[in-house]
Amino acid sequence: MSALHVAAAAGVGIGHELWYSSAPSESALGSTSNGSGISASPSVPGGFSFPGGYVSPFAGQSSAGSSPTQAPGSPSDVAAIAAKVDPALVDINSTFSYLNASGAGTGIVVSSDGEVITNNHVIQGASAITATDVGNGKTYTATVIGYDPSHDMAVLKLNGASGLQTAAFADSSRATVGEPIVGVGNAGGAGGTPIAAGGAITALNQSITAGNELTQSSEQLSGLIEVNAAIQSGDSGGALVNAQGEVIGMDTAASEGFTFSASAGQGYAIPINQMLATAAKAELGQGTPTLHVGPTAFLGIEILPSASAGGLGSYSSGGGSASRGVTIASVVAGEPAQAAGLVANDTITAIDGQTVGTYAELGDVMLSYHPGDRVSVAYTTPAGAAHSVQVTLASGPAS
Repeated sequence: MSALHVAAAAGVGIGHELWYSSAPSESALGSTSNGSGISASPSVPGGFSFPGGYVSPFAGQSSAGSSPTQAPGSPSDVAAIAAKVDPALVDINSTFSYLNASGAGTGIVVSSDGEVITNNHVIQGASAITATDVGNGKTYTATVIGYDPSHDMAVLKLNGASGLQTAAFADSSRATVGEPIVGVGNAGGAGGTPIAAGGAITALNQSITAGNELTQSSEQLSGLIEVNAAIQSGDSGGALVNAQGEVIGMDTAASEGFTFSASAGQGYAIPINQMLATAAKAELGQGTPTLHVGPTAFLGIEILPSASAGGLGSYSSGGGSASRGVTIASVVAGEPAQAAGLVANDTITAIDGQTVGTYAELGDVMLSYHPGDRVSVAYTTPAGAAHSVQVTLASGPAS
């Protein structure tokens, strides 16, 4: 989300493949992540982020995706079907400079001049993004046009791209249960020829509550296509195609390495009609209450989840009072929060008069802001004194 690269959808995807340039030790992961100030257990799967904090999916080192066993109902010509969409995919590589980490996912090319759609969680918190087009083998820097964290969608522009092969799209409203499908993506973050997983549609218009084990928060995604294909980590943002090789959805969630309750081999995709509608709005600069268009603003704080009885998804003031708010673990040197005088253990209670009580609420409020915007930040000190400061937001990592 805006301002603090918070995403309500954090941890709500398959989990893009992520690895550390200098892997933190297990003991370090048990307390903080490379100085991020976020308390976490090394056993936490998937990815997650915080308002002003950083993406921290303790996923270990990247490994190449393996060719999956084809699920019941799979088409017989999986490889041939995948070959139709392969040239219209990109391998996305994200750099998370605040964590000394890198990540990988997938994207689908929707215009020959380099417009790409992917999951928000693939690029969330990234300080730099590149994409390698499978069709021509060229690597491009990417700019985020817009993102909708609550629906786990993002739109990128590949800088300087032209003549790219685009995907063929089908009307996802015509998908049927039992229909053979193939999920195609950058499984394992290996790059190169995408990995294909065959299967069938097992249900339509599904809703899932995807949990974040670290914060004990959750996000509900609805209208999803459920499949039995063996979608893997790194397939996030990849294509779910029908037997004709036409894209009907975007691979988004799977039971492997994810935090919703599901049987093995169960996966979900966002219907492509929904993705394309969001992309069209982003391209036209038409932001909505959930769609942020343009650069991400940055406040520059890190959040430490409270271990109080209120649960990890809620926050209490540093002094232990019952007031709601988002307590700062630390501020980022040289960024707006520090310049405004905010310090660790201060508790943010409102932005421009809009009350915030959790990191998700803070992210929702900040979604409409952009770099250069001036906002009023109300906060309390650990001693309980109330203050308000004016903060000019800086430019920050994606979403």
